[in-house]
Amino acid sequence: MKKLSLTSQIAIALVLAIIVGILLRDYAGFVNEYIKPLGSIFLNMLKFIVVPLVLFSIMAGILSMDDVSKVGKLGLRALLYFMFTTVIAVTLGLGLSTLVKGFLPLIHVDTAGSAPEIEIPDITIMSQIVNMFPDNIMAPLSNMTMIQVIVIALFFGVAMVHSGEAGEPARKVTLSFNAVISKILSYIMALAPYGVFCMLTPVVVTNGPTVLGSYAALIALGYFCFCIHAVCVYASLVYLLGGMSPIKFFKEMHPAMLFAFSSDSSVATLPYTMECTEKMGVRKDIGNFVLSLGATINMDGVAIYLGVASVFMATCCGIDLTMHQYFAIAFASTVASIGTPGIPGGSLALMAMVFATAHIPVECVAIVAGVDRIVDMGRTVMSITGDASCAVVMNNKFNGQGTAPSPNCK
Repeated sequence: MKKLSLTSQIAIALVLAIIVGILLRDYAGFVNEYIKPLGSIFLNMLKFIVVPLVLFSIMAGILSMDDVSKVGKLGLRALLYFMFTTVIAVTLGLGLSTLVKGFLPLIHVDTAGSAPEIEIPDITIMSQIVNMFPDNIMAPLSNMTMIQVIVIALFFGVAMVHSGEAGEPARKVTLSFNAVISKILSYIMALAPYGVFCMLTPVVVTNGPTVLGSYAALIALGYFCFCIHAVCVYASLVYLLGGMSPIKFFKEMHPAMLFAFSSDSSVATLPYTMECTEKMGVRKDIGNFVLSLGATINMDGVAIYLGVASVFMATCCGIDLTMHQYFAIAFASTVASIGTPGIPGGSLALMAMVFATAHIPVECVAIVAGVDRIVDMGRTVMSITGDASCAVVMNNKFNGQGTAPSPNCK
């Protein structure tokens, strides 16, 4: 038999996980004890390779560029792209949820009782900038603080280029390690279907189909916004600025999107996103740099959901949001999405900060947390898709193809 593609294998694993999860709902102990750990092992393998992958791929990308000044231009343009799509994302979330809030079945929220204590991070634009620069070279590597890993890679990569002949040994070692890490990554990716099955099955067993009950409106609204953003924003930018057919873009992104949905981690999906964009024709040095940056600071899915959840929970609490509160939510969501860890559940603490900014009871986070895992799957798909769209656009710009789409794009 012809060997199935990775996309088909992952899709089959998703379907089997749902079926097996429903059948084994009465055996949650068995699933959590014997199946879930296998999924955790696979996710740990991905996480352990992500830091060296980002570190060495960015340095190798800098070494392969003819002009080091392109690194700065590429980073600035990518940052502006991410900020632009994030602002649109949070505006979409706030706008659509406000339009339909009168038709949503709401959850009665009694905020008179004691609320669970949730630490609200003090996040500002300046604090985000300060946190980009590490005070210890080892801490970002061990803690997976990806934005600091990127900064370290930039400094070392540029320094190796500027060191000339003296930096040649370091250059050879870097390129050698990059090749070895790519080979390790191929071993891990071969296990993806099994990892997807073992990660998703416990989720189905724990939540079950009834989890969509009272939260169905919130989940449906969130995913509707995700689809609108992907179809209208990403597809348009890929076509107009990237010179690529949106159909081809989404077709090539299927493996990464499926894995992102099951793994619920944009960081863990990074290797798959890199492989998909390379198949689209994106230069490896541009793709690795943009995708590594995007996995850290581009969280459009989070921005959309923060807007949706804020309006939804405010309505449940009987709060009629003012224009000032809308602006506060938009600003806080944009800043918070940039600081969201690319791991499952990484947005809950920041959601508390957004709620507090808009004077929405912070205890509402505990209510939304009930379906956060389900919605987070869609948020992760949105985030990695946005990263890939930026890589396509940047590749088109830096390859000198202009801004108009190719007449023969397929």
